[in-house]
Amino acid sequence: MQPPGRDQYLTEIRASTAQLADIVSGHDPDLPVPTCPDWTLRQLATHLGRVHRWAAEIVSTRATERIPFNSAPDGKYPAEPAEQAAWLNAGASRVIAAITDAAEAPVWAFGQLAPASFWARRQAHETMMHRADAELAVGRDVVLDAGLAADGIDEWLAMATGYRRPGDESAALRVGAALHLLAEDSAPAAGELTSESGGWVITSTPDGLTMQRGSAQRAGDADVAVSGPAGRLLLVLVRRLPADDPAIAVTGDAALFTGWLAATPF
Repeated sequence: MQPPGRDQYLTEIRASTAQLADIVSGHDPDLPVPTCPDWTLRQLATHLGRVHRWAAEIVSTRATERIPFNSAPDGKYPAEPAEQAAWLNAGASRVIAAITDAAEAPVWAFGQLAPASFWARRQAHETMMHRADAELAVGRDVVLDAGLAADGIDEWLAMATGYRRPGDESAALRVGAALHLLAEDSAPAAGELTSESGGWVITSTPDGLTMQRGSAQRAGDADVAVSGPAGRLLLVLVRRLPADDPAIAVTGDAALFTGWLAATPF
């Protein structure tokens, strides 16, 4: 599984924003978004537009500390329906331009400094997922690029395992247990998993959770193995689709996977 490049991330930001803007323009702004409880389409659009402007401000100012979320300029969602799509797309253009201009300059990235390209990845997945939220809200099928979806799984698992404190692991996975995940359309057709395959093993140890990418450990060696197309697997992992989605196969201790999902909200 080759990770997407910066240009692919930026293309996804623009495309998913345009799709969400199209949905918002054609539907009741007060329509509930079930996958973002208590949000409406209007609130979803407002959030995404502000996220883009906030990230753009961090990158364009080369911020080394967190900028308050509501301080980014032009963060008010237009009251006029005719202006709303343009506002959303302008936010996408702003963050794309900021990331492109900054290249690899170091900027704040959730408590640490990282190259500005960090925000290309983070905003691509943020935008793609909220586009999916809007599509699910209006009953559209969600189609995600397999490579981007597999990369989204990787990013999410890194966050879910890396930002947890020792002692928290038992809530997500009992100590000693292993969860094997496989994005079937991002992995080799045959043979052992490699470092570039769409496979991950999450293990709970007394010191916390660990994530192993492209592990040679096969599904049968884990307590529970979960596999399916990358797009559907990502949507299940971030609780946009139920764990019993027909495209997903769960082998082994299904209750362990259910517990993982309950303890790792997006």
